[in-house]
Amino acid sequence: MSKRPQEDDASPGLELEAPENFSRGLQSYLIGLALAVGLTVASFWAVRTNLIYGPGVPVALVAFAIAQMGIHLVFFLHITTGPDNTNNVLALAFGVLIVGLVVFGSLWIMANLNHNMIPMKQLMDMQR
Repeated sequence: MSKRPQEDDASPGLELEAPENFSRGLQSYLIGLALAVGLTVASFWAVRTNLIYGPGVPVALVAFAIAQMGIHLVFFLHITTGPDNTNNVLALAFGVLIVGLVVFGSLWIMANLNHNMIPMKQLMDMQR
């Protein structure tokens, strides 16, 4: 017997059965959109301003990027810690694992190829 989630216990944007919750879901999407746009504007502001110490700008951009990923996961992809979202979290973790394997495997292969290549000066001397 499954229990229907309480209205206060729902994740942002979760569609409940009642049609009057449409405006509540739309409001959640609009809040997520406003937060995402705000973080994008903050990123551009961080690059253009002199209020942030120069070497600290990349750190600020990384913080804004992580915050924006969190906003997208919660408000648009509805990834929450609820027991009914286990499959979504596992699918996300698997996707991150595959992307990590592809990126780091490619970097490893390229580093190995670079290490095993003949230096350009020696290659040019061989052609003479």
